[in-house]
Amino acid sequence: MNCSRAMALLRCGVLSGLVVLAGIGFATARDRWSADEAQAWQQRAGWLVGCNYLPRTAINQLEMWQADSFVPEVIDQELGWAQGLGFNSVRVFLHHLLWEQDAEGFARRLDQFLEIADRHDIGVMLVLFDGVWDPHPKLGPQRAPKPHIHNSGWVQSPGADVLRDDAQIEALKPYVLGIVSRYKSDPRVQVWDLFNEPDNPNANSYGAIELKDKAQRAQVLLEKTFAWARSADPQAPLTAGVWRGDWSSDERMSPIDRAMTSASDVISFHTYDPPPVAAQRLASLRRFGRPLLCTEYMARGNGSRFDPQLGNFRDAHVAAYCWGFVAGKSQTIYPWDSWQKSYRAEPEEWFHDIFRGDGSPYRPAEVEYIRQTTQQRQAAAN
Repeated sequence: MNCSRAMALLRCGVLSGLVVLAGIGFATARDRWSADEAQAWQQRAGWLVGCNYLPRTAINQLEMWQADSFVPEVIDQELGWAQGLGFNSVRVFLHHLLWEQDAEGFARRLDQFLEIADRHDIGVMLVLFDGVWDPHPKLGPQRAPKPHIHNSGWVQSPGADVLRDDAQIEALKPYVLGIVSRYKSDPRVQVWDLFNEPDNPNANSYGAIELKDKAQRAQVLLEKTFAWARSADPQAPLTAGVWRGDWSSDERMSPIDRAMTSASDVISFHTYDPPPVAAQRLASLRRFGRPLLCTEYMARGNGSRFDPQLGNFRDAHVAAYCWGFVAGKSQTIYPWDSWQKSYRAEPEEWFHDIFRGDGSPYRPAEVEYIRQTTQQRQAAAN
């Protein structure tokens, strides 16, 4: 990495101006990678390790990226802490409303983020859509966090009103093509994660009544997004991660899980389970013969902790992204049950996150374990 701005623009073929790409075909559109091509990518990429990243100043994706609340100095500081742990990748969520509001401005801020990450030897996994939490996203100032509640302000992309309407789903094509085309050859973009937990019913937070056929409607967008993204011919792999259910055979998988695994270049998944269960989940996905990326893990209250799970992932050659990094407005130090159970103070055991807002570790021994684990990765690479 560490390509300069000028070199990045030259090497990555970043568009000098944004073009509305709906309806434009790409003669060089590629097929889904073969298993051998995917394994070759993993050999080049090495072991990717990092976190799902949101600055402490943002309650959600919109607040992270909007012009009035984008804070590059905080991002620079926090990614410095990530570099200090040996992280070489971060998973970051985008939002279609930002593109629709001001594509050029949003892209400039994304450029700036990629530059900051690159200075810290960190690559980026970009997430285009997300099916979790508030189903009614709105631009502008975001609400303040609800005290002591996990992810009280995170928003879906797109929301329920878009998912239920075929025309509005189709209108997302310029966003997908615009983002993927702009960064399709950018070496700082390591992976394209197209849709996070698309069928999540949010039953324990916002309820399942918003869209009763959400899984079916989300699958419509998922399949279109894979086709749109692939038509732009990106050099990094495409994926969308399975996160619940039984993955041991196609017959036992849900239709949307089969759609995700059959279209992904590399197989991604979530597990917040204790190590023995996580190992079973991992084994069930080996049958695909493709690189595995755990894009969400680490929930202390569930028995999913860095020690030994991060080392297990390293030894199994599975990319690993913990949920959370710096405690902040997302309040993910609180567990999921904070939506039902009242908390009045910081929990004795944090659910997610590694650092406090001043950069001090929640658990110094945990931070030392992470550093030792990533250093062993680096030693093996040398």
